[in-house]
Amino acid sequence: MTGKDHGLWEIHAIRYATNAVRTRNLNFIKDTDPGAVLAMDFYCWLLVGEQGAIVVDTGMAPQKAARFGHEILASPPDVMAKLGVEPAAVETVIMTHLHYDHTGHSDHFPAARFLLQAEEMAYVAGPHMERAMFRHAYEADELQKFLGYLHAGRLHLHGRDFQVADGVSVHWVGGHTAGQEVVRVRTSRGWVVLASDALHYEEELIRGVPFAVVFNIADMLAAHDRIRELADSDDHVVVAHDPLVVKRYPSARDDLAGIAVRVDLPPSPSVA
Repeated sequence: MTGKDHGLWEIHAIRYATNAVRTRNLNFIKDTDPGAVLAMDFYCWLLVGEQGAIVVDTGMAPQKAARFGHEILASPPDVMAKLGVEPAAVETVIMTHLHYDHTGHSDHFPAARFLLQAEEMAYVAGPHMERAMFRHAYEADELQKFLGYLHAGRLHLHGRDFQVADGVSVHWVGGHTAGQEVVRVRTSRGWVVLASDALHYEEELIRGVPFAVVFNIADMLAAHDRIRELADSDDHVVVAHDPLVVKRYPSARDDLAGIAVRVDLPPSPSVA
């Protein structure tokens, strides 16, 4: 696939940060080995096809990464430029939700219209934010930017299912946040689902367990079934924070090894 085939998309997963010392108790409720290290990687995604380029989430601001103990590995806008897509020319940016590790580089897309679940905007501007456990992964300055985009006519608040382009659609699942969505993409290997934070680790889907940062546990677990409905198989589900992603999928380019991988291509079955 060249990225120019009609209705098909390349998907570049960009690993821009990591936390090598995160422990399992921060990831899973009542884990049997809570003190064990389970590293967390951070990704955003770039879709490239005949219709142009679509960005899915924008990554995390470096100063916020430092505050939360994460190590920045690359700048997502710089990686996109190396992949042949100038951020300033991107016209569509999908926001799967508005946590700080997904909103940090929105300024780099001045020509873009942003897409967001209406339920997510209602959530971040509503009474649930009075509770620290719900607001702790949001940054007020980032949310204010998106309110500004809304008033500037650059943010579309859509319903639960929305067709972004031929071969790209978004679907509400909730759970992690009130407005969490996933992205379904047609590729040369079939329908791939970018689960974003509906699934942080492959382990969640395999074991059927919830992640520890959650708004609604019932919705989070129901999302597993919805994701499986949308994807051609479990091997067509791409999770958002698992170090296995960069190990299982082929590099986008040799000089971006460990940073950008092609998740529109089949994963290696030998990596676990």
